[in-house]
Amino acid sequence: MKALRIYAERDICIDNIKKPVLSTGEVLVRIEYVGFCGSDLNTYLGKNPMVKLPVIPGHEIGAVIVDVAEDVPQTLRQGMTCTINPYTSCGQCTSCRNGRPNSCQFNQTFGVQRDGAMCEYKAVPWQKIIADNSITSRDFALVEPMSVGFHAVSRAQVTDIDTVMVIGCGMIGLGAIVRASHRGAKVIAIDIDDVKLDIAGKLGATYTINSQKEDINDNIRLITNEAGPDVVIEAVGSPETYQMAINNVAFTGRVVCIGYAKSETAFETKYFVMKEMDIRGSRNAMPEDFRAVIEYFKRGNCPVNELISGIYSPEEAKISLDSWAANPGRIFRILIKFA
Repeated sequence: MKALRIYAERDICIDNIKKPVLSTGEVLVRIEYVGFCGSDLNTYLGKNPMVKLPVIPGHEIGAVIVDVAEDVPQTLRQGMTCTINPYTSCGQCTSCRNGRPNSCQFNQTFGVQRDGAMCEYKAVPWQKIIADNSITSRDFALVEPMSVGFHAVSRAQVTDIDTVMVIGCGMIGLGAIVRASHRGAKVIAIDIDDVKLDIAGKLGATYTINSQKEDINDNIRLITNEAGPDVVIEAVGSPETYQMAINNVAFTGRVVCIGYAKSETAFETKYFVMKEMDIRGSRNAMPEDFRAVIEYFKRGNCPVNELISGIYSPEEAKISLDSWAANPGRIFRILIKFA
């Protein structure tokens, strides 16, 4: 069967690999759509320190069940559309014992530490399948990245009395905006691209600020009556945005970090103490975050077409990645269509 594999920096090609054989406790799915995410782009550009090359990328999956083992629950049937939880958990480390397998110390994510889903078929344990015929396979490919934003809002313990500032309006940031607004919070969206900010407004942001054109500090003070936001969710991963989060969060506020800064970041550490702030990491997503995104999509209020920047064939994967690398600020999601 056909599979995409990244061998080295800017070296991606199509390989022919064996179609997986169904084993006990497994579900075989036909992959229809897979999203390229920022980690896949960094792998392609040689900037992903966690990846093990060569690797088949892809963990944002839209698929259809084609076969199930005899011992799989009857709730999973042939023909159902689905996605796959792309993370692993050991069950033994501190994170797993504390009921947070999404941050397993020994996690192996599809397309990073193990081969991903940029192929025609995939066999996985049935527990990793999340199926719902109310969602198309195309839309299922958007569930995982948005669920990461949903999880960050849960980490922040957002409520309806909070003002939440989300820095970065890519797919993960948009997920945070959706979830925070659905919890009744007032949301401030920050980005450098007006198109992304326009969509952020459609998805629930009360205020949008272009940080290249407007003064962040003045706007935040005005919106929050000098107090600062109760929650800041950092969904970019740069020294500047990390500093923006720390500097702007309210006293006793919560900062939730999703993005990885590619270089060391200096902070005014006095703010950590003076504000008695909480700084929390947010990694991957829990099964309930996946389900929450699916329920959101089922309402039909999400402008899904605006979140898809392009759909390409496997043969066009290199073209799509080169285009993204040349215009990183204008891309939401690129999908590779295998069906």
